[in-house]
Amino acid sequence: MDAVGQDNTAESIATDLALAIHEHRLAPGAKLSEDEVGEIFGVSRTVVRAALQRLSHDRLVELRRNRGAYVAQPTVREAREVFEARALLEPRTARSAAERITEADVAILRHHIVEEHAAMAAGNLGRALYMSGQFHVEIARIANQATIEAFVTQLVARSSLIIALYWQRRAAMCESHAHHALLDALVQGDGARAEDLMKSHLLDLLSSLDLRNTTSAPQSLREALRP
Repeated sequence: MDAVGQDNTAESIATDLALAIHEHRLAPGAKLSEDEVGEIFGVSRTVVRAALQRLSHDRLVELRRNRGAYVAQPTVREAREVFEARALLEPRTARSAAERITEADVAILRHHIVEEHAAMAAGNLGRALYMSGQFHVEIARIANQATIEAFVTQLVARSSLIIALYWQRRAAMCESHAHHALLDALVQGDGARAEDLMKSHLLDLLSSLDLRNTTSAPQSLREALRP
């Protein structure tokens, strides 16, 4: 395989692994064996290693010397810091998005909400959380602030791991209509309301976390990556 083909394969595998992590099919702390990942995807260890390096750069995977790769496990301190950072960035981003949103953007956000609730109805909370996170990333994109969008994307990715570890009120997602309210404010161009709603939404998410040290049960890698 040439270098370009190999890079594309590594990127594709990294994308599949990242999605499994975001959807909580791969739990924090799960070991990512190079041999097993290579067997599942039918690629060499070299390609797998390149994919894991990409995920390490995005802080979704930890590469431990002489021990291999593991899905990252954010600490309690980092959990607080991530949501504090989101509470600083995203409310102002929501205000900016309210000033720039287009009909096409509204359609994309509505689609995310529909997909989120469909996943909840199907009992797939991991998928619902992934779509919820992408809703926030889309708002940052709409705000047209590329640097902040990149920060928000990384923070949302870390939030997925944090929620997998520390979320104690799973029913809260079904009871919350925060995204509907946010979308209404954005559609109306009400930046101040969008800012307030985003701040309260993120504080509610933080309050739903049980920030005590915990560990995740190991999962079968093959089962986690099964379509």
